[in-house]
Amino acid sequence: MDLNIHACSDGEEALAKGNWVKLICGASNQDLPAISDLCAVYATAGVHCIDVAPDAAVVCAAREALDWVEAAIGIRPWLMISLSDGADKHFRKAWFDPKRCPLTCPRPCQAKCPAKAITNFAGVNTKRCYGCGRCLSACPLGLIEEKEEHLCIKDFAPLIAELRPDAIEIHTAPGRQKEFRKAVAAIMEANVSFKRVAVSCGLQGYGINSEELAQELWERHACLRHHEQKPLWQLDGRRMSGDIGKGTAKAAVDLWAKLHPLAPPGPLQLAGGTNAKTIQYFLNQNGPAGIAFGGMARQLIQPWLLKADANQISLREWPEGWQAALAAAKQLVNPWLFRKSGPEVC
Repeated sequence: MDLNIHACSDGEEALAKGNWVKLICGASNQDLPAISDLCAVYATAGVHCIDVAPDAAVVCAAREALDWVEAAIGIRPWLMISLSDGADKHFRKAWFDPKRCPLTCPRPCQAKCPAKAITNFAGVNTKRCYGCGRCLSACPLGLIEEKEEHLCIKDFAPLIAELRPDAIEIHTAPGRQKEFRKAVAAIMEANVSFKRVAVSCGLQGYGINSEELAQELWERHACLRHHEQKPLWQLDGRRMSGDIGKGTAKAAVDLWAKLHPLAPPGPLQLAGGTNAKTIQYFLNQNGPAGIAFGGMARQLIQPWLLKADANQISLREWPEGWQAALAAAKQLVNPWLFRKSGPEVC
C-alpha cells in the first residue's frame, strides 16, 4: 500500500499541521526534461508545492508533469515561481572558457558539480546549471565566473499574467525594503490570485543578527498585508548548500529557533541547507510549518535522470528507474509528510 494516500495533500492544511514539503527545482534551472521528471517524481511522492524558475518553457515543462500526476493519482501540488527583488545567489549560473583549461587539469569542478553540468572537455551546460557555486572555489586556476540571471522587476507583471502560477516566492535581502515594495507592486499588477506569497531571506553573508532579520520580515509583512496577501516565510539557513551534510541541516534549524519567537504572523518554513538529517531535530518536538528541499532533492534522483536522458526517454517511460527514483524521493519527504508534531507558530 502507498502510504502517501494518507498524507495531507492540501497545502494550507499541511502548513497548519507542520507537514508542508516543497520541492525547489532551482531558480536558474532550465533543464526541461529533468525539471519535468523532477516535478513528476516529487509530486507523486506527495510534496505540496513545486518552485521553478520564472521562465515560460520551465513552467510549461512543470505543468505537463503536474497534469500527468493529477491524471494518474488525483493530486496536484501548487506551482510556484521564484523572483528576486535584487542580486541573489539563487539567480546565477557558472561560466568558463574550456579552452583555457590545462589538458592535465583533474577537473575538480566537474567532480564538485551536483547537477553534472560540467562534462569532459566542455564548459558549463547552462540549462542544467542551477547556480550552486561549488565549482567556483573548486577551480585551481580561478577560471570559473558567475553570471547573474535574475528577472528585472519591470518584467514581473507581464510574465506572471502569462504564467499564472498558484504562488509566488520573492527572494529578498536586508536593506532592500524599497525594492521589495516595488517587486510586490509589480506582481500585483498581473491581477493573479495567489495562494501564498513566500518571502525568502536569511542571515548568511549580510552581517545582521536575528532581531534585525525579524525586523526586516515585519517590514515585508506590512507590505504584503497592505496588498492583502498571505505570507509564507522561507528561512534560508545556508544558501545553495542542501547536500553537504549535518552542519548545513543545523544551520537551517538554528535560524528557525532564533526567528520563530520574533517573526511576523505566517508559517515559517525551513530552506537553505535542508537535507535528510534536518528531521532529526524535530522528532520529539514541535517545529516549523514545513521544509523545502532543493539541492538534496535534485541530487538524490540525479542518477536516474541522467540515465533516462542518455537513453533519450522520460523517466516516466522507464519503470525500473521511475520506481527507484520515487522510492528515494519518498525516503526524503515522508518523515515530514507524516510528522506528528505541529508547528509552534503558524
